[in-house]
Formats: sequence, C-alpha cells, structure tokens
Amino acid sequence: MSEIFAQLQKRSHEQVVFCHDEVTGLKAIIAIHDTTLGPALGGCRMWHYESEADALRDVMRLSRGMTYKSAAAGLNLGGGKAVIIGSSKTGKNEALFRSYGRFVQGLAGRYITAEDVGTTVEDMEWVLMESDHVVGISRALGGSGDPSPFTALGVYEGIKAARKWTTGSESLAGKTVAVQGVGHVGYHLVKHLVHDGARVVVADIDADNVRRVINDFKGVEAVAPDRIYDVDCDVFAPCALGAVINDDTIPRLKCAIVCGCSNNILADEDVHSRALWSREILYAPDYVVNAGGLINVALELEGYNTERATQKVRAIHDITTRIFNIARDENITTLEAANRLAERRIEALAKVRDRYVGHRPQRLGNRLRNG
Repeated sequence: MSEIFAQLQKRSHEQVVFCHDEVTGLKAIIAIHDTTLGPALGGCRMWHYESEADALRDVMRLSRGMTYKSAAAGLNLGGGKAVIIGSSKTGKNEALFRSYGRFVQGLAGRYITAEDVGTTVEDMEWVLMESDHVVGISRALGGSGDPSPFTALGVYEGIKAARKWTTGSESLAGKTVAVQGVGHVGYHLVKHLVHDGARVVVADIDADNVRRVINDFKGVEAVAPDRIYDVDCDVFAPCALGAVINDDTIPRLKCAIVCGCSNNILADEDVHSRALWSREILYAPDYVVNAGGLINVALELEGYNTERATQKVRAIHDITTRIFNIARDENITTLEAANRLAERRIEALAKVRDRYVGHRPQRLGNRLRNG
C-alpha cells in the first residue's frame, strides 16, 4: 500500500478507485487526477495488461495527461481515466460494462467516462444503462457518436498552425506529410491532407487499413511500417502507437514538424522534446492537438451541437500558436510551454474558486462548473 500512495503523491492524484465484481469478472481501476476545473473526464480503456501494476501505472499516467489536455483546451473539466483489465476481443459483455457503470455512478459525478482504446460507443451505451456520468454515446441517444473525425480535425489544425509558424503559410499544397497509422483517426486526417493538396505517405501494421486509404484517396503512397521514419517530408504525423519519438527514431527523421494524433509520442518527455528542439524540428504537443475528440464528447454535457463542436475543435489552431509563442518568448521547449499554459490556467481558476458563493446550481448547463 505504501508504494501505491507514493505513486499518488508523486503524480498528485486525488483518488484511485479499484473496482472488482466477482459475478461479472470485472477488474477495473478509475484514476482521478485533478478536479480543480471541474469533474474528471476521460475514457475507459480495455486492455490485456501483463500485470495489475502495469494497469495502475497506465491509468495514472493517462489520467494526469487528461488534466493537462482539458486545461490546455480551455475546458471546465479535470483529468481522469479508467482501465478495465481484460481482452477487448474476448472479454466483453453487457453485464461487465453495466457493472463498471455502477462503479462510475457511485462516484457521484466526480468522474465522467467515455470510450477509449478497446471500447466502443456501443459499450458506453451499456454503461449508460447504469450511470448518468458517461459521454461518447450514439447520436440516436443524444450523444456525439464517433469522435475520430474531430480528433483528426484538431490535428489537421495543429499541422496548419505549425506550418504557418515555420514558413509563414499554412498551405499544405505540394507538401509531403508522412502519416504513421491510418486507423479511425489517421484515415480522417489523410482525408483532410489530400483535400488540401498534400502528398501523403502512409504506413500501418494493418494491411487492410493501408488498402482502404489507397483505394479511397488518389495519390497516397505506402511504405513498410519501419520505413516511415525515413521518409523525406515536411510533417511527420504519428497516429498509432506512443513512444515512437525516441533515441532510435529521432536521428532518422527528415521533417520540419512533428504533429500527430497519438498520445504520449515522446518516449521520454523531457529528453526527446529537447532532442527535437535541438534539431530544430517543431513539435506540436500531442495532448494539445489531439484534444478534438475530448472537446467533442465534452460538449454532450452542455447539449450537443455539431456546429459548435467543429468551431471549438478548430480553435486548436490558435491554442497551438499560443504555445509556440510561449516557447519562443520564454526560451523553452513547446512541451514545457504547453504544460505551463495548462498549469497557469489551473492555478488561476483555483484561486477564483477559493471564494464561497453559496450553493451551486445543478442544471444541466452548469454541470461543467460544478468542480
């Protein structure tokens, strides 16, 4: 137990909840990192972890990232995450997710769940049967549906902001973008890039994903998964696994910008953000540019509107530019700049909320203010 509390203290988490239901076989962990700005929102990941310790480390790391992602995006939300230990291919059933939903409901709104790796909109609809605190449900039930197009849109805006910062023009016409991973989000990013006239080179370990992109979009080229790092390009866009920017891959990069959909693309945040900086490769922090999906599902809490969601996601362009300005003015890496932007917002609003103003309203439109 002392080791667990030491991790809580190190990462400044407020609460970690272990959920077990013998009947359904549920083994889940919910981590709430920070609720200064509002209830903790973050997806539920279902993964076959090698150990429970690995699951705990993952949920704590991811929940902390959600705090920074929400703060940088300007949302009135804190950071949280959940993991269900098990196979997403063979371990799913209605009872499991409804049991998970009851644990979420028991947190009384401190944590709001959503889909993530290994879970789907349909899974969240099972959770909805037991909990009011779930987003990312289908449009038929008043939700926003698949968030992938909005995640891709945010990254596309981040790429344009980075291009404008480095060249003075955000046009991608005739420019080369190497996209690593063309699953749900990567596919939609390629669509934006091709529409803008970019030359797109893709790679994916799933041959079906590659075939779909090549068939659907003219002029897209494919390379073997390990050769994507060697492509001579203007932008390298990681949209698959994390930790792909590391000691081995950085020397191989032939790009001016790194900006992609993946989470935690830097194997070591401090070391590799500085390594990119020293090579004069502009890094658009992943948790900033890939926040489109979060922004989209968060708007379900206010009453979902596609036009408003699109407008909010497009604002990632301006947020990314603000980060580049901070990095230049304070002579720090763009990752440090993003962290400072998020931390300063949390600190400023924590002081505002120190003042007691009486009972807070509970109407739906005010849910995001009930931190």
